[in-house]
Amino acid sequence: MWALLKSFFMSAQVNEIPKYKPIDFELHQQISKMDSIFFNAYNTCDLKTQADILHEDLEFYHDKGGLSTSKESIVKALKDNICNKVTRTLIKGSIEVYPIPNYGAVQVGYHKFFNKLEPNSKSKPGKFIMLWKKENSGWKISRVISLH
Repeated sequence: MWALLKSFFMSAQVNEIPKYKPIDFELHQQISKMDSIFFNAYNTCDLKTQADILHEDLEFYHDKGGLSTSKESIVKALKDNICNKVTRTLIKGSIEVYPIPNYGAVQVGYHKFFNKLEPNSKSKPGKFIMLWKKENSGWKISRVISLH
């Protein structure tokens, strides 16, 4: 009996979460493209492209490493700790994009990181949230929340 009740309540909870459908398809495409550009640069150690996409007023919140607010130190950390060592793979179909009026957009998704120095280690999907600010010069990442 307990298993039946548990099954009923679990399925009811899952059904409460609506399936994602882009509110603004064009915005979803733009942010997905920017995600691809940024992380292609991440995976190929193109620090210039990464730095160009990161906002000067960047805030990076990491559930393991804490808060970083210096764009310069974040780019240095990418160079020292990521370049030619770590690659990122987006979990296909996981990107959700929501407009933020008079600012830009918020992106939510899942990705995996692979450490080339530890080729046999398992990578679990991690959730990320990024705020993208629309400026005359294009889209810039202004806030990142990285959860592992």
